[in-house]
Amino acid sequence: MTRKGRAMRLRLREVRERRFLTQQELADLAGTTKANISRIETGLQRPRPSTLKRLAAALGVEPDALVDWGEDHEGKAAA
Repeated sequence: MTRKGRAMRLRLREVRERRFLTQQELADLAGTTKANISRIETGLQRPRPSTLKRLAAALGVEPDALVDWGEDHEGKAAA
């Protein structure tokens, strides 16, 4: 996994579980599959930006709430 890949760990499972949703329920709300949710949560797949937005909307959070930017991210766009 690349450095960028490690820095962009998704917090999807944590947020989903706080909302008491199963992978299937989230998949239904976001218009995707349970398998896709599983692959994203386990790090086997990185979601497309459009999928990330749908997941965030289904969970009632901003997309940034699903991404752990790690210590390398300062919350600013690169110059």
